[in-house]
Amino acid sequence: MLAFTNADEKQSPTIVGAGCKLVGNIDTDHTVQIHGTVNGNITAGTIIIGRGGNVIGDIKANTLFLHGSLNGKATVKNVNVFSNATMVGTLFYKTLNITGNTGLECKLEKLKESKK
Repeated sequence: MLAFTNADEKQSPTIVGAGCKLVGNIDTDHTVQIHGTVNGNITAGTIIIGRGGNVIGDIKANTLFLHGSLNGKATVKNVNVFSNATMVGTLFYKTLNITGNTGLECKLEKLKESKK
């Protein structure tokens, strides 16, 4: 059996591999990597939607790396959108970095700084 963590590690990534389809929600404080398809909502510390990855649902995260496609609402502090990425929906963000030619067809809305 292949193990991704050992006794000293406190976290491991959640990975939806290429060719895999997950119907349901993912909720974790750690990293989620999507290389297949997720039809559901994702809440995580970091979300990576790889090339060929597809998410249909809402996401919430501190950081998003978008290489694939997202159809839904995203509420993310730091967003990195790479060439050939696509998104339909609404993107709420604090920091937005766009690299290359993307297929963003979404509403962009900057998150307001919270008062302490």
